[in-house]
Amino acid sequence: MRFENKVVLITGGTRGIGFATAGLFAEGGARVVIVGRDKDQTTEAARQVPGRGEAGDVSRAADCKRIVSRTLDLHARLDILVNCAGVIFRNRTVEGTSEEEWDRTFDVNVKGTFLMCKYALPALRETKGCIVNVSSYVGLVGFAGTSAYAASKAAILNLTRSMALDHAREGIRVNAVCPGSVDTEMIHSAWQQFGDVEKAQKLWAEKHPLGRIATPEEVGRAILFLSSEDASFITGAALPVDGGITAG
Repeated sequence: MRFENKVVLITGGTRGIGFATAGLFAEGGARVVIVGRDKDQTTEAARQVPGRGEAGDVSRAADCKRIVSRTLDLHARLDILVNCAGVIFRNRTVEGTSEEEWDRTFDVNVKGTFLMCKYALPALRETKGCIVNVSSYVGLVGFAGTSAYAASKAAILNLTRSMALDHAREGIRVNAVCPGSVDTEMIHSAWQQFGDVEKAQKLWAEKHPLGRIATPEEVGRAILFLSSEDASFITGAALPVDGGITAG
C-alpha cells in the first residue's frame, strides 16, 4: 500500500494506459480521480477501478480548472498528476495531415498537458507532489508517417524537462514515460489504418527488440515507479518503456 492516502488525478483514465494505471494506483492504496471526455465511460471506469470520475475535455481551460477544483473538494489535496489523455495515432506525413488533425493533436496532447499542470501546480506545491506525463518513443527518435503525433510527443518531453527545472526547488518532481507500441485501442486503430491487421501485428511486434508490444499495465508500473518514493531523486527524466526500440 505504498500510495495509501495519496490522491492521484489521471487524465485519459477511461481506457488503455490510463485505465490500467488508475487500477494499479488504487491497488496501492491511492484515492484515484479519473478524467475522460465521455461522462458515461468515465463513470463506468471509476466504478471499476474503483475511484471517482470527472468528465471533461483537457483542451479546455475551464474544464481543467474545474477538474482540479473538484478533486480538491473531494479529497482536500492532490499528490500525483498523470497526464495520459491523447489523441488516436494517425499514419500521416505532413502533406497528408489536415490543419484540423494537427490542431486537435496539439490541443489534446500538448495544450491538455499544459493546462492540467497549470491548474494542478498550486495543490502539488502544498504536498510536494509529482507529475508524470505520457509521451512516446516517437517523441525521442521520430518515426515515419507520424508527423503531428511525433511532434506533439516531443513537445511534451521538453515541457517535462522545463517544468522539472522550474519546480525542483519547490519539491515537485516532473517526469515522463515514453512507451513503445502498447496493446490499446490506439494501436488497434493504427493496425486498421495499415490495412492488413495480421501483418501489422507481426510488423509492430518485430520492430521491438523484445519481439512483442507492451501491455498497458507494463507502462502503468513505470508510471507508478516515477510517482513513488523509490524515484525520489529522479526529475526531468524521459523513461523509455519501449522493449528496446530506442536502443538501436
